[in-house]
Amino acid sequence: MGRKLLEITDRLVDDLRLLQFSSPVAYVYNPLVYAREPHVRYLSRYGGGGREAVFVGMNPGPWGMAQTGVPFGEIGMVKNWLGIDGEVGTPQPEHPKKRIEGFRCRRSEVSGRRLWGLFRELAGRPEKFFERFFVVNYCPLLFLDADGRNITPDKLKSGERALLLAACDRALLGCIEHIGPARVIGIGNFAEKRAKEILKESNVRVGKILHPSPASPAANKGWENIVRDQLRDQGIEF
Repeated sequence: MGRKLLEITDRLVDDLRLLQFSSPVAYVYNPLVYAREPHVRYLSRYGGGGREAVFVGMNPGPWGMAQTGVPFGEIGMVKNWLGIDGEVGTPQPEHPKKRIEGFRCRRSEVSGRRLWGLFRELAGRPEKFFERFFVVNYCPLLFLDADGRNITPDKLKSGERALLLAACDRALLGCIEHIGPARVIGIGNFAEKRAKEILKESNVRVGKILHPSPASPAANKGWENIVRDQLRDQGIEF
């Protein structure tokens, strides 16, 4: 299981190696490279389902996928619920304020804790969740400026962004075509927009849920209940 997804991942890694990014981007982390081992375990263990819906995030957070190689990969959730760990190297160069410590990192990513926490509450066992669903990130790269601040893909310079989107569009489309879900659910506006663009000539339905980031005031006011309602409105019941 997950072999085709790994092929898509490896092609994306090759495509992204060719890209260059200018100021304000000072550091680029690709956990598909230095955290390949846990990422491969994620694909191998859980990449065989997802026919009901694929959830799509934007790109890694510094304390989530950047540390574990798993989308929304809050360390406690990845280890204790998904049952995944593995060797994690370090990106080069590495920002001193955003060190990669892998599963030894003591920081907790709120977004990942919220997302996987809800799925755990709704599904119980991860195997039950992944029989129906899958979770991917649209872009695997973390971008940081010279001060270590996060730069999201939509804030990149237009020419650099266009090349990045072309590579990530191709990878996501390959993932969706392989899995064959009834719907794709963007986690936040950016992911929904990219999914709609990619699937505009497809019969796959596209929706969204509120992004769980603590930077969103709406997400800090009952995110779990909001998303439960959004999922129900899209016909997803647990």
